[in-house]
Amino acid sequence: MNFNDLNISNEIKDSIEKMGFSKLTPIQNQAIPPALKGLDIIGQAQTGSGKTLAFGIPVLSKIFLPDKSPQAIILCPTRELCMQVAGEIEKLGSKMKKFKVLAVYGGQPIGKQTRVLKKGVHVVVGTPGRVIDHIERGNLDLIGIESVVLDEADEMLEMGFREDIEKILAGTPVQRQTLLFSATMPDEIRHIAEKYQKNPKFIKIADKKRNIPKITQYAFKCNIKEKFDGLTRLIEAYDVNLALIFCNTKKSVDYVAKHLKKMEFSVDSLHGDMTQKTRDKVMNKFKNGNINILVATDVAARGLDIDDVDVIINYDVPQNHDDYVHRIGRTARAGKTGLAIMLVSRDETSRFINIQKVNNVKIIERELPTHAEISTIKNREILKKATNIVKNENLEEYLNSVREYSSNESYLEITAALLKMMREK
Repeated sequence: MNFNDLNISNEIKDSIEKMGFSKLTPIQNQAIPPALKGLDIIGQAQTGSGKTLAFGIPVLSKIFLPDKSPQAIILCPTRELCMQVAGEIEKLGSKMKKFKVLAVYGGQPIGKQTRVLKKGVHVVVGTPGRVIDHIERGNLDLIGIESVVLDEADEMLEMGFREDIEKILAGTPVQRQTLLFSATMPDEIRHIAEKYQKNPKFIKIADKKRNIPKITQYAFKCNIKEKFDGLTRLIEAYDVNLALIFCNTKKSVDYVAKHLKKMEFSVDSLHGDMTQKTRDKVMNKFKNGNINILVATDVAARGLDIDDVDVIINYDVPQNHDDYVHRIGRTARAGKTGLAIMLVSRDETSRFINIQKVNNVKIIERELPTHAEISTIKNREILKKATNIVKNENLEEYLNSVREYSSNESYLEITAALLKMMREK
């Protein structure tokens, strides 16, 4: 289905076209039509599946612009995701005259948010804690709320926001529409759905089955004492431009980042104990390419939306398959290929086996490369990238140059010479 086929305003259609979208993703295809009819939705889909437009279009379709009081609340787990979602909603409503959206979250002075709320906004995107704060201060009235969206609901519950979420839902009008989106469906989510939604339509999109085949996945068994050395060998072997390293704990993040810095890698870290100002600074450094390795916990990396991450490295084996899919889904974006690497120590073997059982693509087990083997791996990776370019890009201009200058040399020797130049540059 195309966006032009939807029963939505021309203003929203024009904004979608300006954003560069034409065809609906699977979650949008299944969620938008029933949501436009006013049905409650439970959408199970992974990060990067197009959820923001899936709930943004129905929400904006109900907005009555002359009424400047909040008509929709979108709840997100982190400041980063709030900013990202608010930015997308703003673009979606860019053709709607005097449409206003506001992101509210901790770490920013509450006075600034209060002043904007008092002037009037149509949609509030916020973390549950800060939304509650504004409600209790009398800055945010829920009486006119027609739509509530829970984005990445599983993550919000994991972060301890259940009480706040229930308080917000209980304070909104009974006739509101509730749209819930989550990557996983634990019992807590089902309880909230049963309590606060009206005969919701359940939609499940198995994005992981489509996305994972684009990602080459390797697992390297190692002794826990040689894990960090193995990590540095792999970083060197796969010669990446942009890498995201996941650890399960803040302590592990600090250890890995500190020791990579000592070895003069361009690296920084991200975890929940940092101030919001520091986290924003680190995020921007990674997004802008000022550092090429970011070490992070799962929660801290939420909202980090970058298309060019070459390699995901699981320094610690994730707790479950869903966390694994979340992590590796941050590479191979926008139709590109990617690489996911996992270091597995003996005490993590059972978690690794469980992940491997559920995964529909084989995780290839390999031995950690010796320093002598790293050179061969680097050559192989460069040639693999070159093969992808041959398959997917127009090389006519370059082929003409090769034909012109290579009459006396074999193409094989020229390829070897170019490889040598790349390796020794």
